Amino acid sequence: MRHRDDKVLIPLLKDPATRREAFEELVEMYSSRLYWLIRRMVISHEDTNDILQDTFVQAWMNLHQFRADSKLSTWLFKIAINGALNLLNHRQELITIDHLDMDFTNYLESDPYFDGEGTAIVLQKAILSLPEKQRLIFNMRYFEDMKYEDISEILNISVGAVKSSFHIATEKIKAYIQIKY
Repeated sequence: MRHRDDKVLIPLLKDPATRREAFEELVEMYSSRLYWLIRRMVISHEDTNDILQDTFVQAWMNLHQFRADSKLSTWLFKIAINGALNLLNHRQELITIDHLDMDFTNYLESDPYFDGEGTAIVLQKAILSLPEKQRLIFNMRYFEDMKYEDISEILNISVGAVKSSFHIATEKIKAYIQIKY
């Protein structure tokens, strides 16, 4: 299916006659990207699927409130990130290195959705050792290839703060990997 840009899709989402079909296209367009962004935050496949589903339910229920002063992708990423952060805060178990050393390596190696080679595990451990905001910014920039300006809008922080956090996160990851190798 050929995907339409926001200028075409937004009016279709606003029109009750075309809303369902346009929303199905929206889901198809963003499911994979949102899945992996959420997955890198909450780790669990099951939690990721729950948050992803909730993201689209919230989007569907709030289509009438979408003002189109941001991109659809930005709006969806905000909903997904808030859902992931709410889950993490609710569990009150932000993943730490101590937790990783005990459980995470075994979890990654046994996870059918993850390639369990050693370098990938070290990279994931390095990313998960970052503070939450740095981890989020790193994942959005590195894995999603999002522009600094888009990350800034999603997280409601300055572009300079995004660039600084990404740089610091990158340096921490490099240092972590150098220690392991």
